Amino acid sequence: MKKTRRSFIKNSTLFGLALPFLGLQPVLANTNVKASIALKSQQPKKLRILILGGTSFLGPHQIAYALSRGHSITTFTRGKYRPTVHQKLFTRVEQLIGDRENDLKALETGTWDIVIDNSGHKTEWTKKSATLLKDRVGLYIYTSSTGVYYPYLENRITETTEVLTTMPGNLRNEELQMEYSYGVMKSTSEIEAIKAFGADRTLIIRPTYMIGPADKSDRFIYWPIRLSKGGEIMVPGKKNDPVQYIDVRDVAEWTIRSAEEKLSGVFNAVGPKNPQTMTEFINAAKGAFDVTVEPVYIDNYQFLKDQGIHHIVPWIMPEGYNYGSARIDNQKAIQNGLTFRDITTTIRDTYNWWVSDALSDQRRNSFELKEGSLLLREKAILEKWSAFNR
Repeated sequence: MKKTRRSFIKNSTLFGLALPFLGLQPVLANTNVKASIALKSQQPKKLRILILGGTSFLGPHQIAYALSRGHSITTFTRGKYRPTVHQKLFTRVEQLIGDRENDLKALETGTWDIVIDNSGHKTEWTKKSATLLKDRVGLYIYTSSTGVYYPYLENRITETTEVLTTMPGNLRNEELQMEYSYGVMKSTSEIEAIKAFGADRTLIIRPTYMIGPADKSDRFIYWPIRLSKGGEIMVPGKKNDPVQYIDVRDVAEWTIRSAEEKLSGVFNAVGPKNPQTMTEFINAAKGAFDVTVEPVYIDNYQFLKDQGIHHIVPWIMPEGYNYGSARIDNQKAIQNGLTFRDITTTIRDTYNWWVSDALSDQRRNSFELKEGSLLLREKAILEKWSAFNR
């Protein structure tokens, strides 16, 4: 099973560890926020939008929404990945080819109103692209992550919560190193974007776990597949464990509307709108299909750990360094126009994508029939749980 928003393939060894280091507060937190965005019925001003990336998970949804609102799109990619949604729309997109590591030549000319950086996987990439584009683009939007707040130790994490900007010393645990390095990379990339464009021309969006059609991580697809079948369904965690998630399309569409408003500042793109427990998530999610669902809650953390289950997004075992991963405040983004789809819509749409011709049987089988898959192990785990409670 996957564990984090990057690797999600590791068993947890972090619980109960002492916090070795709490980072410095970056300069981004106090950037000015423009007036709240209202969803407007009138046609927005047409924008020229450059997307660094654009063919993977988030990008195609941004492109579809932007084109529907009359904007023009340019993408900058390596030209190696074919999107699994909105493929036909890419005939209307100007596609520049290069490599953020060592070939930015295609970006050396041209002007745009907005740049959306979806593929900033290294701080140096963000620094180079922001520096190159700062005099030819109006607003830099950096797609960051709530991973900047790792370790998640607080009961309420806001945009002003301290984040890491340097790696703590003496980290011998490989998982800790990866967790910290990801957060540091994202937070320092945010800083580089602001250094180049200035706080009033930079928008930082920090999504939580994004779910929905075209997700390559397989961190959520268990639920659409399993709920579609009905019957007894294993549900990990205590009934009141908090969960957070957001439909990728909600992030995509809010990003484009924010670009139209030239919003600046730092925002947590986190759903659902109101706090939600695992019980509430399941009660809502089971309405996605016309089948009978009988949740079986496994609320013993140690039992779950013994089965190698530390998460099935949106549930993350809320212990240790992950205590606050689903306790991130979203009010600032909501006040500035972030809206949310119903979870049943997300689940149905994700399932329909999963079983569509957009994916091959081999791709589906790589998850559903993979050795150790929860889909294959669920029955045995439920039998063990029944025996455990006798």
